[in-house]
Amino acid sequence: MPLQFSPMKSGLMIDYDNIFERVKTCYDIRVRRYRTNMTGCAWRVQFSDGRFINWIECPRVKSPLSLAIFLHEVGHHVIGFDRYELSCEEELHAWRWAIQLMRQLGVEPDARTLRRYQQSMQYAVEKAVRRGLTILPQELYAFHQQAA
Repeated sequence: MPLQFSPMKSGLMIDYDNIFERVKTCYDIRVRRYRTNMTGCAWRVQFSDGRFINWIECPRVKSPLSLAIFLHEVGHHVIGFDRYELSCEEELHAWRWAIQLMRQLGVEPDARTLRRYQQSMQYAVEKAVRRGLTILPQELYAFHQQAA
């Protein structure tokens, strides 16, 4: 079920608590713990009876960057953990989903958020290359730093 939000009105303070609760409820997400740094993690626990729990860890949502990290982790659940063969592709789509939803919510990603997206993707692509990835999907070329 896609999230239906009205964008925030310009000039008003962003209600991060409201966004956080609505996204968590809409996508049935549980927060295992709040991280004190700007990192996150997402995983799903599935039980033998078919039930599952969508877990994440993330920073408390108080800024555009912490919102982006929270939404990025939710994005892993939304797009699915098995949809992409490469983890760096999954990372790209989770970031794109998060930034798109931020904009739909009327929260424009700031320079710090966009820099984190770029750095995170560079790290994911370089890690895949170090681990032996030889054929890089076209959409990931922009994040690959060729040796000079």
